[in-house]
Amino acid sequence: MTAPPIRYQSNIAYERSRIHAAAIYCSDGRMGEQFDDFLQNGLKLPRYDRVALPGGPACLAGHPQAHLEEQGVVDELQFLVQVHKLTRIVLIAHQSCAFYASRLELKEPRLELVQRADLVRATAFVHRVTGLEAIEAYFARVGDRSIDFERVEV
Repeated sequence: MTAPPIRYQSNIAYERSRIHAAAIYCSDGRMGEQFDDFLQNGLKLPRYDRVALPGGPACLAGHPQAHLEEQGVVDELQFLVQVHKLTRIVLIAHQSCAFYASRLELKEPRLELVQRADLVRATAFVHRVTGLEAIEAYFARVGDRSIDFERVEV
């Protein structure tokens, strides 16, 4: 086994300007590249601020099992709105999320119904704690070889 490099320099150029948008999504590493693709190319948000944690926006939907996470994410959002001058927030939930299956003990088809309802609740909650109007919600559906992102009307 080779040791990791002591130093690594990225070849991607650093861009100083902000785009004033953030995304809250699940930390499931199997979907990270797809989330980036959707946000960067689908929604044209090349350098969005990221808030990734198990279940993503689920912690903002009022579940007692996620109370501690809720407080942390609210603090982060309020900081980002104030310091990074956010004007837009995107919430993404994904099909078969382990947070819902394990921590909330839900199974399909109820799991997806709760996730979609949670996106609506989380959108209202984010508006309440940040004052922002531009809050969007999406549900990521896993296909055989791709992930489709569907807008959830809030």
